[in-house]
Amino acid sequence: MKKKEHSVNIPTIEEVENEQKRLRHRAVYQRTLRGTIAVLLVVAAISVLVATLWMPVLQIYGSSMSPTLEAGQIVVSVKTNQLKTGEVVAFWQGNKLLIKRVIAGPGQWVDIDMDGNVTVDGQTLNEPYLTEKALGNCDIDLPHQVSEAHWFLMGDNRDTSVDSRSTAIGDISKDQIEGQIIFRIWPLNKIGSIQ
Repeated sequence: MKKKEHSVNIPTIEEVENEQKRLRHRAVYQRTLRGTIAVLLVVAAISVLVATLWMPVLQIYGSSMSPTLEAGQIVVSVKTNQLKTGEVVAFWQGNKLLIKRVIAGPGQWVDIDMDGNVTVDGQTLNEPYLTEKALGNCDIDLPHQVSEAHWFLMGDNRDTSVDSRSTAIGDISKDQIEGQIIFRIWPLNKIGSIQ
């Protein structure tokens, strides 16, 4: 009876070295991929926290802040409790987030004449951000004293903006304020700080 011979292919040294290189490369690739995914997840989590807690990113809808802010633009706000006249802020009205400009603070007197000229505590406001003045949708009694811990806000498009001049909105409490609009990030040709 004849024995069957089994032929065994023994790899060459070069083939063994190539296989070892391939396995090392694969291990390095997998470590790098896991590390990259971990970094991306951490960055995404931090971005969500920053955007939610400190610097919300908002998209503009409507034309009440035209020409300063136009529909479709994207802006960044920063949470703050210190507001100044002339700053643009976001605030909650019911379940809607609106954007208007600070005109007067707690306890100040606001008056608006028929031509749309605004005075605060007897001083006419210099409003270079306006293209046109108008009394607009005003059904409050003028002159108007801003309530304590509240702010009087108006849109830059005075003819169409519904704002603190309307009893539907009124003075805005500190608790309603989401933050100050500080920077426009979209569109790219208008990127920059909000004046």
